[in-house]
Amino acid sequence: MLVTIKQAPGGIGGTITAPPSKSMAHRAVLCSALAEGASHIENLEFSKDISATLSAAGQLCAKVRTGADRAVVEGLGSFLPVSAPVDCCESGSTLRFLIPIASLTGQKVTFVGRGRLMERPQTVYEKLYQEQSLRFEQSPAGLAVEGTLKSGEYELAGNVSSQFISGLLFALPLLAGDSTLHLIPPVESRSYIEMTRAAQRRFGVESRWQDENTLLIPGGQKYRPCDYTVEGDYSQAAFPAVLGAVQGGVTLKGLSADTLQGDAAILDILRRCGASFRTTDAGIVFEKAPLHGVDIDLADCPDLGPVLMVLGLLCEGTTTIRNAERLRIKESDRIAAMEAELRACGGVLESKGGTITIHGCADSLHAPAAPLHGHNDHRVVMSLAVLALAAGLELSIDDAEAVQKSWPHFFEAIKPLGAEVEYAG
Repeated sequence: MLVTIKQAPGGIGGTITAPPSKSMAHRAVLCSALAEGASHIENLEFSKDISATLSAAGQLCAKVRTGADRAVVEGLGSFLPVSAPVDCCESGSTLRFLIPIASLTGQKVTFVGRGRLMERPQTVYEKLYQEQSLRFEQSPAGLAVEGTLKSGEYELAGNVSSQFISGLLFALPLLAGDSTLHLIPPVESRSYIEMTRAAQRRFGVESRWQDENTLLIPGGQKYRPCDYTVEGDYSQAAFPAVLGAVQGGVTLKGLSADTLQGDAAILDILRRCGASFRTTDAGIVFEKAPLHGVDIDLADCPDLGPVLMVLGLLCEGTTTIRNAERLRIKESDRIAAMEAELRACGGVLESKGGTITIHGCADSLHAPAAPLHGHNDHRVVMSLAVLALAAGLELSIDDAEAVQKSWPHFFEAIKPLGAEVEYAG
């Protein structure tokens, strides 16, 4: 699908509500599926990623019923026969969370996916499975596991995706014995680990830090059903937040001030750039202000990378983004993808490994003759849409349907902010 987006004649201004947190929704769905009994999950966005997790839960161990923005997940207290592959679509969270859970079924479980999902590295799990003499086979066609993980001592790097740590946190409490996760420092994305632990606590499962890098997970625990409301998503809120910081006039609703989400760092980053905003009863209100480049550490908030690259072009001076290596193994190589598309618009930026340097060049940005490429990546597409609105450009973006992965109604949601959107194809 090709989308053409530009500012409406009246300019930018309006109110937008952040969609539900995809990260917290994944966690709530899986905790409820592992419980015995019915849990009611409110404030859900049925993106492709969340739909994949709900479908997998229904295939493995739960009955799932969905409504307009809610789901009832009834955990069966046991695992179902798994006769067909579990389709994770393009969701890395779904796949990595479910691999250890699948080991509890006592069956061979095969996972399949779309796009680059089966190319994304799973070496952390592969090594753990090999150490326990369990089956772990990955190919471009799918990934198969068989055999039950054992409780005990686990050691894994803390600077790889926290999804591996969360996957083990979901499964290990259900084993008979206690387990310990030793995380080799540095531990990045710690906020995502805490989000998993917070969701588990709501469903009656506990773990505790023995020291800064060691988690104890008592065995013999059971998940208990509960009612759960998913909070607003700072990862997605970053898109209208950057727009508001550049253009002003935007009010952002639906975010929790006491969140554990690491991507809440977007507000501190914008504040350091000189953004003017205040929190009111109506939400976070942005006013236009001059912005300047800053140094940004992306280790705990990698999903912010693409839209921060857009922000850097619209700030005075130089913006440096560090510890962004993981952007290269997402739905696309997000660093290369954003570099290519931003340069097509006159952007000046370069990267080396996980460090990106962006030079402010707002006055020289322009709309290219050819459409921009969305790289089948939802965050690339949404970031380019923000560029169009924040820089006052009329941009056409292909692969725009990629937003279905996380925020299906993104383009409709930004229209009240002063976006004109035309669809083709």
